[in-house]
Amino acid sequence: MSDQTFPRSKRRQRDKLPTLIFLGAIACSALVSADSEIPSAQAAPLEKIVAHPSVPMTRVELATLRALFGMRLLEWPDGTPVRVFVMDSDSETHRRFTKEVLQMFPYQLRQAWDRLIFSGTGQAPSEVESIGEMVRQIIETPGAIGYLPADELVEGISELEVAEQ
Repeated sequence: MSDQTFPRSKRRQRDKLPTLIFLGAIACSALVSADSEIPSAQAAPLEKIVAHPSVPMTRVELATLRALFGMRLLEWPDGTPVRVFVMDSDSETHRRFTKEVLQMFPYQLRQAWDRLIFSGTGQAPSEVESIGEMVRQIIETPGAIGYLPADELVEGISELEVAEQ
């Protein structure tokens, strides 16, 4: 069939068809790959929140947890000062904790700390270099909170559960 038999508007539609099919295929593959990268809401996180045994909580809401790690909540309900410990921002443990537990990106947390530091209204959390150092700091520091890989078993540390909202 020649282009002479189709009206001009039909030719444009016919010429766009391969492009539309190509774009549709890309969109479908993007949805499939994006879906496979998103962790299930029911999957257990790879990191757990840990605290000094003196911390008066066993459950914490996500908003409270974000405020604690964002250095905006400075005291526990009983008045004990909060001491936040984190791994290096480039560590895989920190990235997983930030994304899976806090449900934010590591750079967002870093920006919050930088704002506090540069405005003179607060400070960044204490950074530790290893899981062993995290454990030691949590055990030795009243009011301490941090995180560990979920499979890390440690005596003398309280584990905080994130309350469903």
